[in-house]
Amino acid sequence: MKFCSACGQPVIQRIPEGDSRLRFVCESCQTIHYQNPNIVAGVLPSWGSQVLLCRRAIEPRRGFWTLPAGFMENGETLDQAARRETAEEACARVGDMALYQLFDLPHINQVHVFFRAELADLDFAVGVESLEVRLFEEHEIPWGELAFRTVTRTLECYYRDRIRQHYPIGHEYLPPMTVSPTT
Repeated sequence: MKFCSACGQPVIQRIPEGDSRLRFVCESCQTIHYQNPNIVAGVLPSWGSQVLLCRRAIEPRRGFWTLPAGFMENGETLDQAARRETAEEACARVGDMALYQLFDLPHINQVHVFFRAELADLDFAVGVESLEVRLFEEHEIPWGELAFRTVTRTLECYYRDRIRQHYPIGHEYLPPMTVSPTT
């Protein structure tokens, strides 16, 4: 950040009085510009034993499969954001939703929240952010083509929990991925 969004003057980084973190502060109008994590809300939509996945039409990870999910907008609840993303990406509607998985991703300043829900019907289609949308049985999931680790972990937990028919709320910290040198 270089300029204040309130008055247009340059900002500096300093720890404001009563705070403990570096913040962008406008010395002209004294506005403190807080930067907080983004929340991604999504749904694991199912129909019987099948799960609905979307092939991404946008970056990042264009062409990879994902659960319908995206950034929460101001003025939305988690439920509203997850339903909107499901409608945008898969033109799908879901019934009652149950909170299912939460992921802390501090290295990218994000929190991912996934709900479980049954599709309201089979009236789904490719949305504006998807190349393809389809239902998968567990053995058909394209595990090597999933877009994000949070999607992979959510599906892994779902198939583990589905065996017991018990779906506890999961909460995980996912550290940055380390890349090992190729030989």
